[in-house]
Amino acid sequence: MTHSKKNTETNTLTVFNPFDLSQVDELAEHDTGDVEMALATAHALFNNRDTWLPAHQRIAVLERSASLMEKRIEQLAQTAVREGGKPITDTRVEVAEAIETIKSVIATLRSDCGSAIPMGLTPGTGKRMAFTRREPVGVSVAVSAFNNPLHLIVHQVAPAIAAGCPIIIKPAPDTPLSCLTFVEILREAGLPEGWAHVIVTSNKELTEKLATDPRVAFLTFAGSPNVGWPLRSMLAPGTRCSLEHGGAAPVIITGDSDIYEVREAILKGCFYHAGQDPVSVQRIFTHTKIATRFATQLAMKAAGLKLGDPMDPETEVGPLIRPAEVNRIHEWVSEAVRGGGQLLTGGNKLSETVYAPTVIFNPPKECRLMREEAFGPVVCVDPWFDIKDAIKRANALPTALHAAVFTRDVEQAMLIIDRLDASAVIVNDHTAFHAGWIPFSGLRQSGLGTKGAPYMLRNMSVEKMVVLRTDPLVTPSDIEPE
Repeated sequence: MTHSKKNTETNTLTVFNPFDLSQVDELAEHDTGDVEMALATAHALFNNRDTWLPAHQRIAVLERSASLMEKRIEQLAQTAVREGGKPITDTRVEVAEAIETIKSVIATLRSDCGSAIPMGLTPGTGKRMAFTRREPVGVSVAVSAFNNPLHLIVHQVAPAIAAGCPIIIKPAPDTPLSCLTFVEILREAGLPEGWAHVIVTSNKELTEKLATDPRVAFLTFAGSPNVGWPLRSMLAPGTRCSLEHGGAAPVIITGDSDIYEVREAILKGCFYHAGQDPVSVQRIFTHTKIATRFATQLAMKAAGLKLGDPMDPETEVGPLIRPAEVNRIHEWVSEAVRGGGQLLTGGNKLSETVYAPTVIFNPPKECRLMREEAFGPVVCVDPWFDIKDAIKRANALPTALHAAVFTRDVEQAMLIIDRLDASAVIVNDHTAFHAGWIPFSGLRQSGLGTKGAPYMLRNMSVEKMVVLRTDPLVTPSDIEPE
C-alpha cells in the first residue's frame, strides 16, 4: 500500500518543508477501509504458517535493503531533510545509522536462535531434554514520530521483518516520505507483498483503531506521552507494546571540570536537530565554582552556531517541525525570563520555524523549561553547591531517560551514576549519545520496554519451548515376542 497523488474523493495530506514551508508532496490519506484491508491481510499471512518467511529469506531481504540504502544515501538523506528539517550533515549520519541498525538486526537474527533448558535437576524432569526456538509474536503495528523520519522507522520495522512479523506502519503526518521510501526499498529487496503496509493519515481516531485492533500482537510507539500512555490503556488484551517518549535530560557538571572541554563536548547534545530529540541536553546542573563562566562560554558558542537552510552543509541548527512549536518555545522562554532567569543568548524567533539557540542561566525552578520536555533549542544552566541537592533536582521529574555527568573524579562519577534516576548515564559526553544496537529505554513516564535493534527483535518474538522425552514410552519386555 503506497502513497498516491491527490484524489478528489479522499482527504489529502500535504507535506511541507519545515524551513520555508514550501510544499514537498501531497498524499492521499488512507481511510477505515484501508486500515481494515491492511489488518486483514497481515492477520491472514500470520495465521497461515505455510506463508511464514524462513530465516534465510528474511536475512536476504534485509541484506539487500541495506545494500540498496548504501547506494542511495544521498537520496534518502535529502528526502528526510525536505520533510523533517534536520541539517543535511546530521541527516547523512542518520541514514548511516539506519543502515547499521539493519545490519545489527541481521547479526542478532543469525546468533540469537533460542537456548537449551537444563533438565534432570529434579526426579520429575529426568530423561528429558528441552530447548527454545524463536517464533514471530504476530501482527505488529508501528506508530512513529517525526524527528528521525528514517532511522525511527527502520528501528521499528527492521526488527519486525527479522522476527517474521507482518507489519503495518503509521508514520508521523509531518514526515511520511522516508517511511514510504523505506518500504519501497524492502519490496525491491524481495519482501513479499502484504508483509509491510503503510497507513498515511493525520486522523487520530483511525490511528487508535489501527493500534487497538485485537488482531495486533505488538505495538511499537514513538511520540508524545500524552498519546502513548492513553493508547496503551486501550490495547486489546494480550497485545504487547513498546513506548518511546522523551524527557528533560539532566547533566551534572562538577567543580573540577574544565569548562572549555565540557563546552565543546556538550554543545552538540544541546542543539542537535534544534533540540528535537528525546535525549537532548535540557537541564545543566553546574557547580557554583564554575557555573557562571561555563554558562557564559556555552552561550558564546551557541550564539556562533550557523542557522538556516538544512540543505546547506554548513548549517548546524535548522528549523523546528512547524510554526506552532516556535511559538510554544518562545512562550516557555519568556516565562522563564519573567520569573528571573537570565537570558544569555537567543530567546527570539528568527522566522516562522527557526528559533535562535537559547541559553538561560539560573532559571526559576518551577518554570516549564525545568519541569517539562522542551523539544526545542533551549538549555538551562542551574548552579548547585551540594551534590546531593543537584542529584535531587536532576531526579525530580516524572520522566527519566538519559543523563550525563562531567567530572575528572572517578569516585565522584560513580557516586553520581549510582544515584541518578536514568536508564543510561553517559560520563564526559552529552546525553544524546546513542547507537542503534545499544539498549534504549525510558523509566517512569518516559517509556516502556527496551529499544535497540537486538532488543526489539526479541520483543517481537516469542520463545517456544520444546520438551523431548528421551526414555522409551514402553519397556523392552512390552514389545518382546512371547
